Amino acid sequence: MIKLMREASHSYPWLLKSIMGIIALAFVITMGWWGFGEQSGAVVASVGDLTISRDEFRRAYENTYRFYKDKVPGEFKDETIKQFVVDQLIDNRTWLIAAKNMGLTVANEDLREVIMQIPDFQKNGAFDPEVYQRLLAANHLTPAIFEAMEAKEVLSNKARLVIRDAVALTPAELAEAQALTVRQTESDPAKAAAAKDRALQDVLFQKQQRALMAYTESLKTTLPITIHRELL
Repeated sequence: MIKLMREASHSYPWLLKSIMGIIALAFVITMGWWGFGEQSGAVVASVGDLTISRDEFRRAYENTYRFYKDKVPGEFKDETIKQFVVDQLIDNRTWLIAAKNMGLTVANEDLREVIMQIPDFQKNGAFDPEVYQRLLAANHLTPAIFEAMEAKEVLSNKARLVIRDAVALTPAELAEAQALTVRQTESDPAKAAAAKDRALQDVLFQKQQRALMAYTESLKTTLPITIHRELL
């Protein structure tokens, strides 16, 4: 079942993005307006010198459980979702370590721009501080917690982009993508061109996903990872 959940997230990018958003919203961290801080509470797992608090895990678990119950057909066992969530949180910490190894940082201006572009915080097409404060409060989040979460998410994504941007299709893979479009011939030149572009993007996306997974698993082998399952 956990394999099915992972395959679903890789097969459907929108699903993966939604899950990552759910996991991101689970961060329970304290900080200043644009600074970073430390987590508090019982630690359920550690990756290198980074930890995952029990509060963070529980929030991620509850949000993920609701998401799968509402959006994905089928029954998912409690232990399966717990394992999936802790795996995703460990992956997140791994990418933060990757970002540090790459020397990446998040500028205050970049973080501010990301937050101001989130549609849920906008009113009439512009960022509204009152909407921002109200929506966070409704979800039991403070600006400090949310900003720390978003900063780490941006940092993780920057590391992922470094790996994705380094991936290119080989001549053989380009030929494979072109062969797919030949089998799906279109009489309309515009549709044929669009189909070719989709095929190329699909092949590239799949290769990028494999590269990201391989990089993550390789980095994990160099890190001490501990999970306190009795606290899950």
